[in-house]
Amino acid sequence: MDLIGALSWENIRFLLQGFMVTIEVAFIVIVISIIMGILVGVLRYIEIPIFSRVLGIIIDTIRNLPLLLIIFFTYFALPQMGVRLNLFWSTVAAMSVFESAMVSEIIRGGLLALPKGQREAALASGLTMTQTMVHVLLPQTIRQTLPSIVSQLIALIKDTSLATIISLPELTHNAKIIYGQNTAYVLPMFIAMAFLYFIICYSLSLLSRRLSRTTA
Repeated sequence: MDLIGALSWENIRFLLQGFMVTIEVAFIVIVISIIMGILVGVLRYIEIPIFSRVLGIIIDTIRNLPLLLIIFFTYFALPQMGVRLNLFWSTVAAMSVFESAMVSEIIRGGLLALPKGQREAALASGLTMTQTMVHVLLPQTIRQTLPSIVSQLIALIKDTSLATIISLPELTHNAKIIYGQNTAYVLPMFIAMAFLYFIICYSLSLLSRRLSRTTA
Protein backbone atom coordinates (compact mmCIF):
# COMPACT_ATOMS: atom_id res chain seq x y z
CA MET A 1 0.00 0.00 0.00
CA ASP A 2 1.42 3.35 -1.08
CA LEU A 3 -0.50 5.86 1.03
CA ILE A 4 1.71 8.85 0.23
CA GLY A 5 1.64 8.26 -3.51
CA ALA A 6 -2.08 7.54 -3.56
CA LEU A 7 -2.89 10.72 -1.68
CA SER A 8 -0.81 13.05 -3.78
CA TRP A 9 -2.39 16.44 -4.46
CA GLU A 10 -3.02 15.52 -8.10
CA ASN A 11 -4.91 12.35 -7.10
CA ILE A 12 -6.85 14.10 -4.34
CA ARG A 13 -7.90 16.86 -6.74
CA PHE A 14 -9.02 14.30 -9.34
CA LEU A 15 -10.93 12.40 -6.68
CA LEU A 16 -12.65 15.56 -5.45
CA GLN A 17 -13.65 16.43 -9.01
CA GLY A 18 -15.47 13.10 -9.14
CA PHE A 19 -16.97 13.77 -5.73
CA MET A 20 -18.39 17.07 -6.96
CA VAL A 21 -20.02 15.31 -9.92
CA THR A 22 -21.54 12.81 -7.47
CA ILE A 23 -22.93 15.67 -5.36
CA GLU A 24 -24.31 17.48 -8.42
CA VAL A 25 -26.07 14.35 -9.69
CA ALA A 26 -27.42 13.52 -6.23
CA PHE A 27 -28.68 17.06 -5.60
CA ILE A 28 -30.56 17.34 -8.90
CA VAL A 29 -32.03 13.85 -8.57
CA ILE A 30 -33.13 14.49 -4.97
CA VAL A 31 -34.98 17.67 -5.97
CA ILE A 32 -36.66 16.03 -8.96
CA SER A 33 -37.52 12.79 -7.19
CA ILE A 34 -39.08 14.53 -4.19
CA ILE A 35 -41.23 16.79 -6.38
CA MET A 36 -42.25 14.03 -8.79
CA GLY A 37 -42.57 11.45 -6.02
CA ILE A 38 -45.02 13.59 -4.07
CA LEU A 39 -47.00 14.43 -7.21
CA VAL A 40 -47.24 10.81 -8.39
CA GLY A 41 -47.94 9.54 -4.88
CA VAL A 42 -50.85 11.96 -4.54
CA LEU A 43 -52.22 11.10 -7.98
CA ARG A 44 -52.22 7.42 -7.10
CA TYR A 45 -53.79 8.09 -3.70
CA ILE A 46 -56.79 10.02 -5.03
CA GLU A 47 -57.56 7.15 -7.41
CA ILE A 48 -58.50 8.77 -10.69
CA PRO A 49 -60.36 6.12 -12.74
CA ILE A 50 -58.14 4.27 -15.23
CA PHE A 51 -55.35 6.89 -14.97
CA SER A 52 -54.32 5.86 -11.44
CA ARG A 53 -54.33 2.19 -12.39
CA VAL A 54 -52.16 2.78 -15.47
CA LEU A 55 -49.86 4.98 -13.41
CA GLY A 56 -49.64 2.23 -10.80
CA ILE A 57 -48.58 -0.32 -13.43
CA ILE A 58 -45.86 2.03 -14.68
CA ILE A 59 -44.59 2.72 -11.17
CA ASP A 60 -44.56 -0.96 -10.20
CA THR A 61 -42.69 -1.80 -13.39
CA ILE A 62 -40.02 0.84 -12.73
CA ARG A 63 -39.63 -0.20 -9.09
CA ASN A 64 -39.02 -3.81 -10.08
CA LEU A 65 -36.35 -3.04 -12.66
CA PRO A 66 -32.65 -2.77 -11.74
CA LEU A 67 -31.46 0.83 -11.69
CA LEU A 68 -28.48 -0.23 -13.80
CA LEU A 69 -30.85 -1.38 -16.55
CA ILE A 70 -32.60 2.00 -16.53
CA ILE A 71 -29.23 3.77 -16.78
CA PHE A 72 -28.34 1.57 -19.76
CA PHE A 73 -31.69 2.37 -21.34
CA THR A 74 -31.35 6.15 -21.04
CA TYR A 75 -27.79 6.18 -22.39
CA PHE A 76 -27.87 3.46 -25.04
CA ALA A 77 -31.53 2.94 -26.02
CA LEU A 78 -32.93 6.49 -26.00
CA PRO A 79 -30.55 7.63 -28.78
CA GLN A 80 -32.06 4.88 -30.94
CA MET A 81 -35.41 6.61 -30.36
CA GLY A 82 -34.05 10.04 -31.26
CA VAL A 83 -33.40 11.27 -27.70
CA ARG A 84 -29.73 11.94 -27.06
CA LEU A 85 -28.45 12.82 -23.59
CA ASN A 86 -24.87 13.19 -22.45
CA LEU A 87 -23.39 11.09 -19.63
CA PHE A 88 -24.44 13.49 -16.89
CA TRP A 89 -28.05 13.96 -17.95
CA SER A 90 -28.50 10.29 -18.84
CA THR A 91 -27.59 9.46 -15.25
CA VAL A 92 -29.84 12.20 -13.86
CA ALA A 93 -32.78 11.09 -16.01
CA ALA A 94 -32.40 7.41 -15.14
CA MET A 95 -32.01 7.98 -11.42
CA SER A 96 -34.81 10.55 -11.31
CA VAL A 97 -37.26 8.12 -12.89
CA PHE A 98 -36.24 5.31 -10.54
CA GLU A 99 -36.13 7.37 -7.34
CA SER A 100 -39.39 9.19 -8.14
CA ALA A 101 -41.11 5.82 -8.35
CA MET A 102 -39.66 4.81 -4.98
CA VAL A 103 -40.56 8.08 -3.25
CA SER A 104 -44.07 8.02 -4.72
CA GLU A 105 -44.77 4.69 -3.06
CA ILE A 106 -43.49 5.99 0.27
CA ILE A 107 -45.77 9.02 -0.01
CA ARG A 108 -48.77 6.95 -1.10
CA GLY A 109 -48.22 4.53 1.77
CA GLY A 110 -48.05 7.44 4.21
CA LEU A 111 -51.29 8.91 2.88
CA LEU A 112 -53.06 5.56 3.09
CA ALA A 113 -51.89 5.19 6.70
CA LEU A 114 -53.70 8.36 7.77
CA PRO A 115 -57.21 7.98 9.24
CA LYS A 116 -59.78 8.28 6.44
CA GLY A 117 -61.88 10.49 8.66
CA GLN A 118 -59.40 13.35 8.27
CA ARG A 119 -59.94 13.54 4.52
CA GLU A 120 -63.70 13.27 4.86
CA ALA A 121 -63.85 15.88 7.62
CA ALA A 122 -61.71 18.33 5.66
CA LEU A 123 -63.86 17.95 2.55
CA ALA A 124 -67.05 18.24 4.59
CA SER A 125 -65.79 21.50 6.11
CA GLY A 126 -65.69 23.08 2.65
CA LEU A 127 -62.06 22.56 1.69
CA THR A 128 -61.31 21.47 -1.85
CA MET A 129 -59.37 18.28 -2.49
CA THR A 130 -56.27 20.32 -3.28
CA GLN A 131 -56.58 22.33 -0.06
CA THR A 132 -57.20 19.16 1.92
CA MET A 133 -54.08 17.57 0.47
CA VAL A 134 -51.82 20.60 0.89
CA HIS A 135 -52.97 21.78 4.33
CA VAL A 136 -54.13 18.61 6.06
CA LEU A 137 -52.84 15.35 4.61
CA LEU A 138 -49.44 16.04 3.05
CA PRO A 139 -47.85 17.81 6.05
CA GLN A 140 -48.64 14.81 8.26
CA THR A 141 -47.53 12.34 5.61
CA ILE A 142 -44.20 14.01 4.96
CA ARG A 143 -43.49 14.26 8.67
CA GLN A 144 -44.26 10.58 9.24
CA THR A 145 -42.46 9.29 6.16
CA LEU A 146 -39.39 11.54 6.42
CA PRO A 147 -37.12 8.78 7.83
CA SER A 148 -38.10 6.43 4.99
CA ILE A 149 -37.62 9.14 2.37
CA VAL A 150 -34.18 10.04 3.74
CA SER A 151 -33.16 6.36 3.78
CA GLN A 152 -34.16 6.15 0.13
CA LEU A 153 -32.21 9.31 -0.70
CA ILE A 154 -29.12 7.98 1.07
CA ALA A 155 -29.39 4.84 -1.05
CA LEU A 156 -29.68 7.16 -4.07
CA ILE A 157 -26.37 8.83 -3.23
CA LYS A 158 -24.62 5.47 -3.01
CA ASP A 159 -26.29 4.31 -6.23
CA THR A 160 -24.64 7.14 -8.16
CA SER A 161 -21.62 4.83 -8.25
CA LEU A 162 -23.53 2.67 -10.76
CA ALA A 163 -23.00 5.42 -13.34
CA THR A 164 -19.37 4.38 -13.55
CA ILE A 165 -20.57 1.66 -15.91
CA ILE A 166 -21.22 4.34 -18.57
CA SER A 167 -18.02 6.18 -17.60
CA LEU A 168 -19.61 9.16 -15.85
CA PRO A 169 -16.62 10.85 -14.15
CA GLU A 170 -18.08 10.58 -10.64
CA LEU A 171 -16.31 9.53 -7.45
CA THR A 172 -16.07 5.77 -8.02
CA HIS A 173 -15.08 6.20 -11.68
CA ASN A 174 -12.25 8.59 -10.83
CA ALA A 175 -11.05 6.38 -7.99
CA LYS A 176 -10.91 3.41 -10.37
CA ILE A 177 -8.76 5.42 -12.76
CA ILE A 178 -6.36 6.31 -9.94
CA TYR A 179 -5.89 2.81 -8.58
CA GLY A 180 -5.84 1.43 -12.11
CA GLN A 181 -2.49 3.19 -12.53
CA ASN A 182 -0.99 1.49 -9.50
CA THR A 183 -2.38 -1.49 -7.56
CA ALA A 184 -0.72 -0.11 -4.42
CA TYR A 185 -3.34 2.66 -4.49
CA VAL A 186 -6.35 0.32 -4.20
CA LEU A 187 -6.76 0.35 -0.41
CA PRO A 188 -6.12 4.09 0.04
CA MET A 189 -8.68 4.85 -2.70
CA PHE A 190 -11.26 2.56 -1.09
CA ILE A 191 -10.71 4.30 2.25
CA ALA A 192 -10.98 7.74 0.61
CA MET A 193 -14.20 6.76 -1.22
CA ALA A 194 -15.71 5.34 1.96
CA PHE A 195 -14.87 8.55 3.82
CA LEU A 196 -16.39 10.83 1.16
CA TYR A 197 -19.57 8.76 0.79
CA PHE A 198 -19.88 8.68 4.58
CA ILE A 199 -19.62 12.47 4.80
CA ILE A 200 -22.46 13.17 2.39
CA CYS A 201 -24.71 10.34 3.62
CA TYR A 202 -24.20 11.15 7.31
CA SER A 203 -24.80 14.85 6.64
CA LEU A 204 -28.13 13.96 5.06
CA SER A 205 -28.99 11.83 8.10
CA LEU A 206 -28.21 14.73 10.45
CA LEU A 207 -30.36 17.06 8.34
CA SER A 208 -33.19 14.55 8.54
CA ARG A 209 -32.97 14.39 12.33
CA ARG A 210 -33.01 18.16 12.58
CA LEU A 211 -36.03 18.41 10.31
CA SER A 212 -37.79 15.71 12.31
CA ARG A 213 -37.29 17.68 15.52
CA THR A 214 -38.47 20.97 14.01
CA THR A 215 -41.60 19.43 12.50
CA ALA A 216 -42.51 17.33 15.55
